[in-house]
Amino acid sequence: MEAARQYDLVIFGSTGFTGGLTADYLAAHAPAEMRWALAGRNRTKLDAVAARLAAAAPEAPKPDVLVADAADEAALRGIAEKTRVVITTVGPYALYGWPLVGACAAAGTDYCDLTGEPEFVDRVWIDHHAEAERTGARLVHCCGFDSIPHDLGAYFTVQKLPEGVPLSVNGYVKSNARFSGGTFHSAVNGFARARQTLSAAKERRNREPRTEGRQIHAAPGRIRHDESLGGWTVPLPTIDGAVIRRSAAALDRYGPDFTYGHHMVAKHLATVGAIAGGVGTAGLLAQLPPTRKLLLKLKAPGEGPSEAERERSWFKVAFVGEGGGKRVRTEVSGGDPGYGETSKMLAESGLCLAFDDLPERSGQLTTAVAMGDSLLGRLQKAGIRFEVIERG
Repeated sequence: MEAARQYDLVIFGSTGFTGGLTADYLAAHAPAEMRWALAGRNRTKLDAVAARLAAAAPEAPKPDVLVADAADEAALRGIAEKTRVVITTVGPYALYGWPLVGACAAAGTDYCDLTGEPEFVDRVWIDHHAEAERTGARLVHCCGFDSIPHDLGAYFTVQKLPEGVPLSVNGYVKSNARFSGGTFHSAVNGFARARQTLSAAKERRNREPRTEGRQIHAAPGRIRHDESLGGWTVPLPTIDGAVIRRSAAALDRYGPDFTYGHHMVAKHLATVGAIAGGVGTAGLLAQLPPTRKLLLKLKAPGEGPSEAERERSWFKVAFVGEGGGKRVRTEVSGGDPGYGETSKMLAESGLCLAFDDLPERSGQLTTAVAMGDSLLGRLQKAGIRFEVIERG
């Protein structure tokens, strides 16, 4: 089937800010033999992206251009059937992502995205996991800052601990970057869809098989000051913790009893209060259409910082792992998480799915389960650092 596909990879959304950066990265790093295409709804904008790529990387393989709207199911089916892998940056995914991921599941086409939206991830599992298992499609969500540094960072940390014993890992996130426009819109949309999010999570819990013979836990959340981390640690209720626990449930290497806690690090306790207040206010305003509309006007989905601003941005995720009488501290770090590193992670995920020798798994998968060591190696070569800081 793969030999009959016209393309190795299609990127949907390359006319947006993050999608454009992802296309730039692919043009600069793709193997010479890669057959690929840019897909979206506006032919003129797609042609402009293709021309920019050709000027910036004249030796790179030239992409074709495919026109399709995010709601055009027939056109998206046609694209999915032509390619081995689809990358999409078109969000919020709970609003615009359903037809494309469904087309990929039906066609047996590998799929990766940037979503951090729990409702979308849970509903895709409910609607398409079994079909993707049958067709051989790998549906891999959260292939940007949500959740690759956290998922692969925990995976990297677990590999440094003893096998076959109970393990605990805690992750601590620090960054100076601001939210992207797409992330902001996804968050506001998520607040507005809180009821649907809870409903999808409950339905998935009721239908998803339990892990037999092994236990997976979320660490209890608490606020505390940690001198070694340089600030206050606060439970971070993003999708990352759930992604890591799903990796642990699927992979025996995480041990018979695995616990993970996900946290942010703030230098001052007042910062924690300000963030909590801002999130709470946004959550309330998102419930009513008029105030939600005003919120969404604060930042455009395709809005992004200048190259100079991205150059100054950074992230660090520290992990502390313990088990079998051993303790290890690791760190994942890189540059601008919202744009530069996210586009790198997404592009490398697509290339990994298209060209690497990966485990024979299908259905909805996490990055650690679908790509594991292959993607870890790719990201290290691409400049994202996975380091052991301390062993004990």
